[in-house]
Amino acid sequence: MVGDAVHAVVFDLDGVLVDSEQLWDAVRRGVAAEAARPWPAQATRAMQGMSTAEWSAYLTDVVGIAAAPEEVAATVLDRMAAQYDARLPLLPGAVEVVERLGRRWPLGLASSSPRRLIDTVLEAAGLAQRFQISVSTEEVGSGKPSPVVYQTVVQRLGVNPGQAVAIEDSSNGLRSAATAGLGVLAVPHAAFPPSEDALALADVIVTSLEEITVELVASMGRRG
Repeated sequence: MVGDAVHAVVFDLDGVLVDSEQLWDAVRRGVAAEAARPWPAQATRAMQGMSTAEWSAYLTDVVGIAAAPEEVAATVLDRMAAQYDARLPLLPGAVEVVERLGRRWPLGLASSSPRRLIDTVLEAAGLAQRFQISVSTEEVGSGKPSPVVYQTVVQRLGVNPGQAVAIEDSSNGLRSAATAGLGVLAVPHAAFPPSEDALALADVIVTSLEEITVELVASMGRRG
């Protein structure tokens, strides 16, 4: 990490604060099954981190669902919203880690979820006021592993990338944050662990949100 102090922390959403990766996968697989399309072996990992426009195009172009990408996206997002309305799948320690770090640093959110779902999660979890900035990849034109979503968040927070720490779980998320120049704290998802080469980009690796303390994050700045 560049710099001698941490000035901001940027969270990912899916797989870090909400245990939604399996929901996304189940919903997308369901839409493909209804269209009588087989599920490609690489599809689940390929779509992690993609923006709405990217994954909906993937479902039509690669998986072969015979519908317009916009229609596929609307179906998937409606079903995801219904899942969240029924039960918000917050990961253990999610609210606490946001509150803990938010008392020390400005917080940003860099998510591949669309604005609709970001706002739903933050409001339902009571965390909307904790985040000074939240950006969806659909608002910046490119999904992860492109660095643009992280670049946008730190720019809006008014900090240098090297003075911010990103908290990520997926391969594409880790690559996005590292390429943007942030310090990277990895919390690998047990069901969808990142690849070894992506995990190697992390400055610090923990196994749960409970391990992410103010002292740990602050130490990432001192490492230089």
